[in-house]
Amino acid sequence: MCGNNMSSMSILNVSVGKPRGLLIFLHGLGDNGKSWLAGMNDFRHNDIKYIFPNAPIMPVSLNMNCSMPSWFDLYGLETNAREDEAGIKAAAENIKTIIDQQVKEGIPSNRIILGGFSQGGALSLYTALTTHHKLAGVVALSCWLPLRDSFPQAAANSPNKDLPILQCHGDRDPMVRYAYGSLTSEKLRTIVKPENVKFKTYSDLAHCSCHQEMEDTKIFIDKLLPRS
Repeated sequence: MCGNNMSSMSILNVSVGKPRGLLIFLHGLGDNGKSWLAGMNDFRHNDIKYIFPNAPIMPVSLNMNCSMPSWFDLYGLETNAREDEAGIKAAAENIKTIIDQQVKEGIPSNRIILGGFSQGGALSLYTALTTHHKLAGVVALSCWLPLRDSFPQAAANSPNKDLPILQCHGDRDPMVRYAYGSLTSEKLRTIVKPENVKFKTYSDLAHCSCHQEMEDTKIFIDKLLPRS
């Protein structure tokens, strides 16, 4: 259900030399990759490759079946909301295909960071915890863990049980509530090493990003992808 538009990507190319790593960043519901390409322009590293895929257009149940860019269907944003299991798994397979291609092109998987905002952050978490590739880490902004009841079993054979995760959330988020983000952090600590999950709170931040969050993301990337 989410597999026909992955060839449409915005890619911010490395300016010089061989990249020391890669960030694949997934936008939120109704958004597109170009907006994050522009939003990260002041925070990007010149020696890291960035890929901003675009989600396919589909009807979204949460928004009265209006069609918009969406990685999978959404029925609600409450902790007990029904989930689009088939769509989530299909979307994750598409992101894994992107990872596979980048590894074939010469970027080691342990130099690849997945990231995303809101629905995109949710997908990045699920993909990272179910892929066979050992990744560098995950940047999860204003999001949740999809199909959380399937974990930790879903990650039983994961090579990412020591995965570093930077989870960021505004304490005034009216969409993906801060309490949901906090519960997600607790759940993640039962799947990967608890000390590897960093949950950062941003005061008075709603369902959006901010300068400090981007700075923290940049620091996190530097730590995971040190210059040789």
